[in-house]
Formats: sequence, structure tokens, C-alpha cells
Amino acid sequence: MDMVFSPVLTVCGIEELPGQSARNVTHVLSLIDPDHPELEAFTAYGRHERTTLRFHDIIAAAPGRVMPTADHVAAILGFGADFLELREKQAQSHLLVHCHMGISRSTAAMLALMAQANPDEEAESLFARLVAIRPQAWPNSQMIGFADEQLGRKGELTAGLGRHYGRQIKGRPQFTEWMTTLGREAELRMAVLD
Repeated sequence: MDMVFSPVLTVCGIEELPGQSARNVTHVLSLIDPDHPELEAFTAYGRHERTTLRFHDIIAAAPGRVMPTADHVAAILGFGADFLELREKQAQSHLLVHCHMGISRSTAAMLALMAQANPDEEAESLFARLVAIRPQAWPNSQMIGFADEQLGRKGELTAGLGRHYGRQIKGRPQFTEWMTTLGREAELRMAVLD
């Protein structure tokens, strides 16, 4: 019988990267601001594949800021397709996705990658698994919208995101003030509150 190992999935922020160096990370997706310097933390990692995408964590256009675009999400899904195709079925793999704080861009990317790898898994289950990986997840709504479209989910991921936001606000009320301060009221309006 063939045994296929599931990859270890990690989401973190930049400050947490040094603590991940001993965890046998095999693949890294870095989502950082365009002007952020190269990250030195990866010099302490073992051999791994790494892709870096540079855009800001915003949901509305702003002067001097780079919005997440459909092309960025296509690149994330391209990274995912390569990961799924190239990883050895008999070897353990560890996929780490990070952004600056490990809350928005990275969790949106991880949700998209999980949805891509599990096309029949319902959004609610995907969001539950995301919270198990990163409890403070607040995925970037623009990125989820693009992933929803590109994966042919017909609005399922976006609807699931609204329910996820509602649960996060209920469990972490500080998100309301934080997202308001960041100008992300549109995401707060998406929240489905029970």
C-alpha cells in the first residue's frame, strides 16, 4: 500500500521566522511589502524552495501602495501547483507561508493553497483548518476573492470568509478596532454575526 504523507503547514510572521529554522521547512512562500529588505532569517534554514511575492496588505487602492492582484494570487496558486506536483510522496514536506505579522496575506494564501489542494473540501472545513494552523487568521478579502474566482469556487470561499470574520470578531473583539484603524471596514461589513 502506498502511504502519502500530508505536508506540515505553518503560517507565521517575520519575527517568528527564526523559531521555525529547526523545523525542517522544505517550501516557503514569502509575502512581504515591496520595499522590505531581503530576510536574513532564511540563512539559518536547511535546504528549501522559496518564492517571494511583494505587495502590501491592503484591500483598497492607495497612493504609493501595491494592491494584491489576480496575478499575485495566480502566482500563489502556481507555487501551490508546483508544490503538489514536485513534492515526493514518500517524503515529509513542510510548507511555511509568512507575511509581516502572519495574520492577513499569509492566511489568505494558505487558505487558497488548501482549497487548491482539496477541491472538494467545503469552505467551512477549510477555514476551521486554517484557524487550527493560525488562530488569529484574518485573511485578506481581496486575495480570497481572487482565489475564489480562480479556483472556480463560485463565491463559496468569499461566503465562508464572511462567516470566519464573524467568528473572529466574536472571539477576538479587538479585530473590530484594529481593522477600522487599518481602513478595512469593508471586511468588517462582510462579517456574518450570529
